[in-house]
Amino acid sequence: MLLYGGSGHAKVVIDCLLASGLPVHGIFDDNPALSNLLNFPVLGLYKKDYLRSEEIIISIGNNIIRKKVAQQVEHLFGKAIHPSALLSTFASVSVGTAIFHNSVVQAGAFIGKHCIINTAASVDHDCELEDFVHISPHATLSGNVKVGEGTHIGAGATVIQGITIGKWCTVGAGAVVIRDVPDHATVVGVPAKIIKIKPELR
Repeated sequence: MLLYGGSGHAKVVIDCLLASGLPVHGIFDDNPALSNLLNFPVLGLYKKDYLRSEEIIISIGNNIIRKKVAQQVEHLFGKAIHPSALLSTFASVSVGTAIFHNSVVQAGAFIGKHCIINTAASVDHDCELEDFVHISPHATLSGNVKVGEGTHIGAGATVIQGITIGKWCTVGAGAVVIRDVPDHATVVGVPAKIIKIKPELR
């Protein structure tokens, strides 16, 4: 496996891959001062012809940047799923997605491309996550929750069953979402309230 991005997020992706028995062949990153990460070589700028038979994971936590990179990369995308994660055989996980330690994805859940299900997050039955979503550590999505493209659910947030959260939203850490959230909204608090809606071209 190859990685694109040499951040702290990449360290956790590396740990997931190694725990799953998948070798890491190198990391693309545009920081010239970075020569290795966890003793794995940093290869400099992305090279489309480097080890073309290897799959790649975009190991960048920022959803917007991850989407931009995905549009440029020509390698096939892989998945990084830590063996401690509880992943239902009736769940669907798309390419480019990373599922971290002790997280849970239940039956009927659909996880889109290039998503992050972070440490000990819980995605319950029949949830639908569009591409480039990030579910932060210890966040909980109850059953039948829909999350739009690029949305970030903060650490420890809870979304009750049946809620729809729009595209490119931000749900603050510890928030409790009991109502639907429109596109581009930022919500915080218990219960969560909208504090900002900022439409942007993504």
